[in-house]
Amino acid sequence: MTNEHRTDIGTPTPDELREQVERTRDQLGQTIEALADKADIKAQAREKTAAMTERAAATAGVVADQIRTKTRNAAQLVKDTTPEPVLDQAGRAASVARANRKPLLVTGGAALVVLLLLVRRSRRSR
Repeated sequence: MTNEHRTDIGTPTPDELREQVERTRDQLGQTIEALADKADIKAQAREKTAAMTERAAATAGVVADQIRTKTRNAAQLVKDTTPEPVLDQAGRAASVARANRKPLLVTGGAALVVLLLLVRRSRRSR
């Protein structure tokens, strides 16, 4: 083998063969990597999970915005249609509730416990 250029019959030179072998190795390496990626089920599952999580987060954001808008609209409608004396009374009741949170929470918790006990007792008697 010599370092001469191709002869008339088309025999490649050693340099050309080396280049061809190197190109073939690169292509083979890329093919193997592609096949390995397709065979990696865990990686595919992670990618799909990440994509679904992103879509779910985006959807949740849109839904949350819609709920906020509808809630604001409903609150404004209630405010617009409720008579002024009732709004004043509700405002005073809310102020009293804020000032006395602890007793209200204790009372609410006790009522919840009693309700749960009654439900439990009624289920046992069946």
